[in-house]
Amino acid sequence: MTNRQTHPQQNAGTKSQETDLAIDAQNVNVTYEDGTEAVRGVSLRIKKGDFFGFLGPNGAGKTTTIKSLVTLLHPTNGSVRINGYDTVAEPDKVRRSIGYMAQETSIDRELTPRENLRLACELYGVPGDQRKDRIKALLDLVDLQDVADTRAGTFSGGMKKRLDAASVLVHRPPVVFLDEPTTGLDPEARLRLWDYFERINEQGTTVFLTTQYLEEADRLCDRLSLLQDGQIIATGSPDTLKSEFGTDVFEIALKNPLEDRIKRAVQAVRRIDALEEPTIRTTEDGFTIRSTGVRETAGDLFAALEDTGVSVSDFDIHSPTLDDVFLALTDGSSDTAGRADTGMASISTQEVST
Repeated sequence: MTNRQTHPQQNAGTKSQETDLAIDAQNVNVTYEDGTEAVRGVSLRIKKGDFFGFLGPNGAGKTTTIKSLVTLLHPTNGSVRINGYDTVAEPDKVRRSIGYMAQETSIDRELTPRENLRLACELYGVPGDQRKDRIKALLDLVDLQDVADTRAGTFSGGMKKRLDAASVLVHRPPVVFLDEPTTGLDPEARLRLWDYFERINEQGTTVFLTTQYLEEADRLCDRLSLLQDGQIIATGSPDTLKSEFGTDVFEIALKNPLEDRIKRAVQAVRRIDALEEPTIRTTEDGFTIRSTGVRETAGDLFAALEDTGVSVSDFDIHSPTLDDVFLALTDGSSDTAGRADTGMASISTQEVST
């Protein structure tokens, strides 16, 4: 497989360009003591104010990468600068200039939201005369003002996540790292956190988000990278990736979708010359076709099905999604939908510029 990179920008080489970078990671490698190469040659150049997404399946290296960015791990090789500070030489300066929301919440469940935020202010050294207003503003931001004096242990998972997110912002860090912050939340709680993340980004905070949810990345991120086996395999804006790697999808439901009928229908579709290298997947009631020419050949497709004696009960054609990008990058080998749990093949190291 060849190296895939969408519209790469030239490396920032001047001092003025470097001052625009919130995250500057160069050829980061992390190898564990047992020899496992968790991260291999990851390079990131992320500008201040960006909302950047880092996608990949479990085990791809997302959490290891983010830990190397927030000083919890030292890269085996390579260098990382956050807000201009070297993560190895100046870890304390890095930590004071970032917020880090891990996968597991770090709030004290015996304390109220107000008390949790007061404690976070003390830990981050927020001046005493600024704490009251800072806490009020954050409670308003995450919509917890009505339960500000209720013990956090009684909260739902979504409320705890919002409180955790507020606690990493008490010192107003210019960069916030979010490691799969919405995993396990119900749809309503997830949407509320999305709104919150969008608001802090609109206020100028650089956001680095790792996620398995493609819909989340599509809605929130200006740019994103796809990680597989510790390597970046593609990068770009969601729209650019969908345009370059995605294909239109034709979903077809059959009347009496028996196995032999679906098989005959698929064979008929494969004989349509006008379809450009279609990827066909069977479903419970029919099949889907991914191809760049599927819209133009819809008439030929229905005629082919009619000739085989197969009747269509319903159909739909939709534009590419990030799901389709993953399928394109894996040559259609994954059956996973809605998440980045795909078998993406590894390719050579590349640099991501944003």
